[in-house]
Amino acid sequence: MTDDGYFGEEIAARYDADTSGMHDQSVIETVVDVLAGLAGDGRALEFGVGTGRIAIPLARRGVDVHGIDLSRAMAARLYEKPGGAAIGVTIGDFADARVPGKFSLAYLVFNTINNLTTQDAQVACFVNAAAHLQRGGSFVVEVGVPELRLLPPGQRAVPFDVGEKFWAYDLYDCATQSMSSNYVDEDDGSARLRSIPFRYVWPAELDLMARIAGLVLVERWQDWDGTPFTHESSRHVSVWQKPA
Repeated sequence: MTDDGYFGEEIAARYDADTSGMHDQSVIETVVDVLAGLAGDGRALEFGVGTGRIAIPLARRGVDVHGIDLSRAMAARLYEKPGGAAIGVTIGDFADARVPGKFSLAYLVFNTINNLTTQDAQVACFVNAAAHLQRGGSFVVEVGVPELRLLPPGQRAVPFDVGEKFWAYDLYDCATQSMSSNYVDEDDGSARLRSIPFRYVWPAELDLMARIAGLVLVERWQDWDGTPFTHESSRHVSVWQKPA
Protein backbone atom coordinates (compact mmCIF):
# COMPACT_ATOMS: atom_id res chain seq x y z
CA MET A 1 0.00 0.00 0.00
CA THR A 2 1.23 3.53 -0.82
CA ASP A 3 0.37 6.98 0.52
CA ASP A 4 -2.51 6.81 -1.96
CA GLY A 5 -3.85 3.68 -0.29
CA TYR A 6 -4.41 0.85 -2.77
CA PHE A 7 -5.08 3.29 -5.62
CA GLY A 8 -1.66 4.67 -6.48
CA GLU A 9 -0.38 5.90 -9.83
CA GLU A 10 -0.24 2.44 -11.43
CA ILE A 11 -3.92 1.81 -10.68
CA ALA A 12 -5.03 5.39 -11.39
CA ALA A 13 -3.41 5.30 -14.84
CA ARG A 14 -5.61 2.43 -15.99
CA TYR A 15 -8.59 2.72 -13.64
CA ASP A 16 -11.05 4.07 -16.19
CA ALA A 17 -10.10 1.37 -18.71
CA ASP A 18 -10.20 -1.45 -16.16
CA THR A 19 -13.69 -0.44 -15.06
CA SER A 20 -14.95 0.40 -18.54
CA GLY A 21 -18.42 -1.07 -17.97
CA MET A 22 -19.04 1.63 -15.39
CA HIS A 23 -18.34 4.25 -18.02
CA ASP A 24 -21.23 3.43 -20.34
CA GLN A 25 -22.97 6.73 -20.92
CA SER A 26 -26.42 5.28 -20.26
CA VAL A 27 -25.25 3.96 -16.87
CA ILE A 28 -23.74 7.28 -15.89
CA GLU A 29 -26.79 9.26 -17.00
CA THR A 30 -29.11 7.10 -14.89
CA VAL A 31 -26.93 7.53 -11.80
CA VAL A 32 -26.61 11.27 -12.34
CA ASP A 33 -30.37 11.63 -12.87
CA VAL A 34 -31.01 10.19 -9.41
CA LEU A 35 -28.27 12.16 -7.68
CA ALA A 36 -29.18 15.46 -9.33
CA GLY A 37 -32.79 14.99 -8.24
CA LEU A 38 -31.72 14.37 -4.65
CA ALA A 39 -29.25 17.27 -4.61
CA GLY A 40 -31.83 19.74 -5.87
CA ASP A 41 -30.51 23.28 -5.51
CA GLY A 42 -27.97 22.23 -2.87
CA ARG A 43 -24.38 21.01 -2.86
CA ALA A 44 -23.26 17.39 -3.31
CA LEU A 45 -20.37 15.61 -1.57
CA GLU A 46 -18.87 12.43 -3.06
CA PHE A 47 -17.00 10.08 -0.74
CA GLY A 48 -14.30 8.35 -2.80
CA VAL A 49 -14.57 10.69 -5.79
CA GLY A 50 -11.80 8.87 -7.68
CA THR A 51 -11.32 9.96 -11.28
CA GLY A 52 -14.62 11.85 -11.40
CA ARG A 53 -16.77 9.32 -13.26
CA ILE A 54 -19.90 10.63 -11.53
CA ALA A 55 -18.77 13.97 -10.08
CA ILE A 56 -17.94 15.60 -13.41
CA PRO A 57 -21.24 14.86 -15.22
CA LEU A 58 -23.15 15.73 -12.03
CA ALA A 59 -21.39 19.11 -11.96
CA ARG A 60 -22.36 19.60 -15.61
CA ARG A 61 -25.99 19.39 -14.45
CA GLY A 62 -25.38 22.52 -12.43
CA VAL A 63 -24.77 20.82 -9.08
CA ASP A 64 -21.94 22.20 -6.94
CA VAL A 65 -19.90 19.01 -6.31
CA HIS A 66 -17.03 18.47 -3.89
CA GLY A 67 -15.14 15.20 -3.42
CA ILE A 68 -13.08 13.43 -0.77
CA ASP A 69 -10.44 10.87 -1.75
CA LEU A 70 -7.33 9.40 -0.17
CA SER A 71 -5.54 9.03 -3.52
CA ARG A 72 -3.76 12.03 -4.99
CA ALA A 73 -3.07 9.95 -8.10
CA MET A 74 -6.80 9.40 -8.70
CA ALA A 75 -7.55 13.07 -8.05
CA ALA A 76 -4.87 14.05 -10.57
CA ARG A 77 -6.69 11.99 -13.24
CA LEU A 78 -9.91 13.80 -12.37
CA TYR A 79 -8.27 17.21 -12.83
CA GLU A 80 -6.94 16.19 -16.25
CA LYS A 81 -10.46 15.62 -17.60
CA PRO A 82 -12.64 18.30 -19.19
CA GLY A 83 -14.65 19.86 -16.38
CA GLY A 84 -12.48 18.27 -13.70
CA ALA A 85 -11.09 21.58 -12.52
CA ALA A 86 -14.59 22.54 -11.34
CA ILE A 87 -14.56 19.75 -8.74
CA GLY A 88 -12.96 20.63 -5.43
CA VAL A 89 -11.20 17.63 -3.85
CA THR A 90 -10.20 17.18 -0.23
CA ILE A 91 -7.41 14.61 0.16
CA GLY A 92 -8.18 12.38 3.11
CA ASP A 93 -10.08 9.41 4.51
CA PHE A 94 -13.79 9.85 3.84
CA ALA A 95 -14.56 8.19 7.17
CA ASP A 96 -13.48 11.34 8.99
CA ALA A 97 -12.25 14.06 6.58
CA ARG A 98 -14.31 17.22 6.90
CA VAL A 99 -15.33 19.77 4.27
CA PRO A 100 -16.63 23.24 5.22
CA GLY A 101 -20.32 23.97 4.81
CA LYS A 102 -23.46 21.88 4.53
CA PHE A 103 -24.67 19.65 1.69
CA SER A 104 -28.07 18.46 0.50
CA LEU A 105 -26.50 15.20 -0.75
CA ALA A 106 -23.62 12.92 0.20
CA TYR A 107 -23.02 9.74 -1.76
CA LEU A 108 -20.82 6.65 -2.22
CA VAL A 109 -20.97 4.59 -5.43
CA PHE A 110 -19.59 1.32 -6.81
CA ASN A 111 -18.90 -0.52 -3.52
CA THR A 112 -16.72 2.27 -2.13
CA ILE A 113 -18.09 1.74 1.40
CA ASN A 114 -16.24 -1.60 1.37
CA ASN A 115 -12.90 0.20 1.09
CA LEU A 116 -13.32 0.92 4.79
CA THR A 117 -12.09 -2.37 6.21
CA THR A 118 -13.48 -2.21 9.76
CA GLN A 119 -16.98 -1.84 11.11
CA ASP A 120 -15.87 1.14 13.21
CA ALA A 121 -14.65 2.96 10.09
CA GLN A 122 -17.91 2.24 8.25
CA VAL A 123 -19.95 3.58 11.18
CA ALA A 124 -17.69 6.65 11.26
CA CYS A 125 -18.43 7.17 7.55
CA PHE A 126 -22.17 7.35 8.24
CA VAL A 127 -21.58 9.74 11.13
CA ASN A 128 -19.36 11.87 8.87
CA ALA A 129 -21.99 11.93 6.14
CA ALA A 130 -24.68 12.98 8.61
CA ALA A 131 -22.45 15.76 9.97
CA HIS A 132 -22.07 17.20 6.46
CA LEU A 133 -25.78 17.03 5.59
CA GLN A 134 -28.26 19.80 6.05
CA ARG A 135 -31.61 18.81 7.56
CA GLY A 136 -33.63 16.91 4.97
CA GLY A 137 -30.43 15.97 3.13
CA SER A 138 -29.77 12.49 1.71
CA PHE A 139 -26.95 9.96 1.98
CA VAL A 140 -26.78 7.44 -0.89
CA VAL A 141 -24.77 4.22 -0.96
CA GLU A 142 -24.43 1.81 -3.90
CA VAL A 143 -22.93 -1.53 -2.86
CA GLY A 144 -23.12 -5.20 -3.70
CA VAL A 145 -24.82 -7.82 -1.57
CA PRO A 146 -22.18 -10.35 -0.42
CA GLU A 147 -22.16 -13.28 -2.86
CA LEU A 148 -21.96 -15.91 -0.13
CA ARG A 149 -24.77 -17.92 -1.71
CA LEU A 150 -22.34 -18.66 -4.57
CA LEU A 151 -19.78 -20.25 -2.24
CA PRO A 152 -19.66 -24.06 -2.45
CA PRO A 153 -19.29 -25.76 0.94
CA GLY A 154 -15.74 -25.43 2.24
CA GLN A 155 -14.69 -22.83 -0.36
CA ARG A 156 -14.02 -19.10 0.05
CA ALA A 157 -13.41 -17.85 -3.52
CA VAL A 158 -15.94 -16.43 -6.01
CA PRO A 159 -14.57 -15.72 -9.53
CA PHE A 160 -15.94 -12.59 -11.19
CA ASP A 161 -13.76 -12.18 -14.29
CA VAL A 162 -11.92 -14.93 -16.17
CA GLY A 163 -9.96 -14.48 -19.39
CA GLU A 164 -7.18 -16.21 -21.27
CA LYS A 165 -4.45 -14.39 -19.37
CA PHE A 166 -6.46 -12.66 -16.67
CA TRP A 167 -8.29 -14.01 -13.61
CA ALA A 168 -10.13 -12.13 -10.89
CA TYR A 169 -11.85 -13.49 -7.83
CA ASP A 170 -13.20 -12.37 -4.46
CA LEU A 171 -11.99 -14.17 -1.35
CA TYR A 172 -14.34 -14.18 1.65
CA ASP A 173 -13.72 -14.71 5.36
CA CYS A 174 -17.12 -15.17 7.00
CA ALA A 175 -15.62 -15.17 10.51
CA THR A 176 -14.37 -11.58 10.22
CA GLN A 177 -16.60 -10.26 7.41
CA SER A 178 -13.44 -9.36 5.54
CA MET A 179 -12.88 -10.00 1.86
CA SER A 180 -10.38 -9.19 -0.84
CA SER A 181 -10.58 -8.72 -4.58
CA ASN A 182 -7.68 -10.49 -6.25
CA TYR A 183 -6.39 -9.97 -9.79
CA VAL A 184 -3.95 -12.31 -11.53
CA ASP A 185 -2.27 -11.30 -14.81
CA GLU A 186 -0.06 -13.54 -16.91
CA ASP A 187 2.68 -11.86 -18.92
CA ASP A 188 5.36 -13.83 -20.81
CA GLY A 189 4.85 -16.84 -18.61
CA SER A 190 5.04 -14.89 -15.35
CA ALA A 191 2.04 -14.25 -13.11
CA ARG A 192 1.40 -11.09 -11.13
CA LEU A 193 -1.06 -10.94 -8.23
CA ARG A 194 -2.70 -7.76 -6.97
CA SER A 195 -4.93 -7.95 -3.92
CA ILE A 196 -7.14 -5.21 -2.42
CA PRO A 197 -8.75 -5.70 1.01
CA PHE A 198 -12.38 -4.82 1.71
CA ARG A 199 -15.04 -5.39 4.34
CA TYR A 200 -18.39 -6.62 3.07
CA VAL A 201 -21.53 -5.31 4.71
CA TRP A 202 -25.18 -6.36 4.76
CA PRO A 203 -28.14 -4.03 4.03
CA ALA A 204 -29.53 -4.42 7.55
CA GLU A 205 -26.10 -3.62 9.01
CA LEU A 206 -25.96 -0.42 6.97
CA ASP A 207 -29.42 0.52 8.27
CA LEU A 208 -28.15 0.16 11.84
CA MET A 209 -25.11 2.32 11.01
CA ALA A 210 -27.49 4.92 9.59
CA ARG A 211 -29.62 4.81 12.74
CA ILE A 212 -26.51 5.37 14.88
CA ALA A 213 -25.78 8.45 12.74
CA GLY A 214 -29.34 9.75 13.05
CA LEU A 215 -30.37 8.90 9.47
CA VAL A 216 -33.57 7.18 8.33
CA LEU A 217 -33.95 4.78 5.38
CA VAL A 218 -36.31 6.19 2.74
CA GLU A 219 -35.50 4.13 -0.40
CA ARG A 220 -33.77 0.88 -1.36
CA TRP A 221 -33.58 -0.26 -4.98
CA GLN A 222 -31.81 -3.03 -6.83
CA ASP A 223 -30.45 -0.51 -9.30
CA TRP A 224 -30.44 3.19 -10.09
CA ASP A 225 -33.50 2.77 -12.32
CA GLY A 226 -35.67 2.09 -9.27
CA THR A 227 -36.05 -1.70 -9.76
CA PRO A 228 -37.31 -3.07 -6.42
CA PHE A 229 -34.78 -4.72 -4.12
CA THR A 230 -35.54 -8.41 -3.56
CA HIS A 231 -34.05 -11.59 -2.09
CA GLU A 232 -32.37 -12.26 -5.46
CA SER A 233 -30.77 -8.81 -5.84
CA SER A 234 -26.98 -8.85 -6.09
CA ARG A 235 -26.60 -5.18 -5.12
CA HIS A 236 -28.59 -2.25 -3.84
CA VAL A 237 -28.83 1.52 -3.97
CA SER A 238 -30.00 2.82 -0.60
CA VAL A 239 -31.07 6.34 0.38
CA TRP A 240 -31.09 7.53 3.98
CA GLN A 241 -32.31 10.95 5.02
CA LYS A 242 -31.40 13.34 7.81
CA PRO A 243 -34.71 14.27 9.45
CA ALA A 244 -35.88 17.82 8.71
